[in-house]
Amino acid sequence: MLKATLSPLWIVVPALALCGAAHAAPPSSSTSHQGVAYRWVDEQGVVHYGDHVPPEYTNKERAIINGRGVEVGHLDAQKSAEQVAADERARAAAVRKKEHDSFLLTTYTSVKDIEGLRDSRLGQLKAQREAAEQYVESLRSRLGTLQSRALVFKPYSPRADARRMPDDLAENLVRTVNELHVQSGAYAAKSAEETQLRAQFQADIERYRELNTVHAD
Repeated sequence: MLKATLSPLWIVVPALALCGAAHAAPPSSSTSHQGVAYRWVDEQGVVHYGDHVPPEYTNKERAIINGRGVEVGHLDAQKSAEQVAADERARAAAVRKKEHDSFLLTTYTSVKDIEGLRDSRLGQLKAQREAAEQYVESLRSRLGTLQSRALVFKPYSPRADARRMPDDLAENLVRTVNELHVQSGAYAAKSAEETQLRAQFQADIERYRELNTVHAD
């Protein structure tokens, strides 16, 4: 059921009444003689028609309709800064995807090309990871030796006459512990990079197949 007010010229339509009939309820003749009217929905889901939009709804999505009740235009809702940023990120992601698709199609002639580059890159990473692993093991061995030497000095020795640990030994212990921490992190990073590289190449292979299937069709 339509309910109209006199000033401004608005028409209010309950949202439930619009199921299957929203577009069959055009503005009344009191608004249609203006030539142009607007349609918008308030916070309660009620649809309104009017010859102008109240200020509190000017930032919401709204339709422009002619005197016959036919939609002739559409105004999108004003977006928040977060929505604008999200849209921009989505556009940038779409551009990157398109550029990467072009790269795949122009760089490789077959899946074997991608697999060959993958194996080469993985071989390099494996060599780097193994070298990092060997260095970490050497640091652990060095640390074990230094810790054994430190046991005869205070504060590690239980003997009352134990001497204070020499400064050079203490410095070597601290330096080796720090280096072991750094190199263990580097080794873990190489392992993670290898896993990520495998996943990226697998994604490229699957996408390359998709693109070639589309082009073949």
